[in-house]
Amino acid sequence: MAKQKTTPVGQRTLIGFDFGKKYIGVAVGQEITGSATPLGSVKANDGIPHWESLTNFLNEWQPDLVVVGLPLNMDGSEQQLTRDAKKFGNRVSGRYGIKVEFQDERLTTADAKEQLFSRGGYRNLKKDNIDAESARLILESFFELQFGE
Repeated sequence: MAKQKTTPVGQRTLIGFDFGKKYIGVAVGQEITGSATPLGSVKANDGIPHWESLTNFLNEWQPDLVVVGLPLNMDGSEQQLTRDAKKFGNRVSGRYGIKVEFQDERLTTADAKEQLFSRGGYRNLKKDNIDAESARLILESFFELQFGE
């Protein structure tokens, strides 16, 4: 899977990750529509993903680009989790030969919870749903920045 695809910008398939120490949310998005769909999450042990599960998502969707949410402090400064997310993105890039970009993800978890709750109440606020929804929001904010929609 290490071959770099040359899909034109605007037509690429992207996978978004909401990095966490225990779970990493996963979503897939299409630049052509500027929208993303939550897929679920990958278990992680202190930030180290269950690589087989992660590989399954990447094999299934064959993304042209991976976007990893960057958990910054509200003032924009880095924290330990920011450095861990960067390390995760660099590992994904090195392991799979896919270009990785990072996207500021401040407030996405709160936004994800709000949107999930509005669609299904408290029963919709399962951890897996929240992480995947956060990954969806990370991708969609990446599209907005990229294409100014």
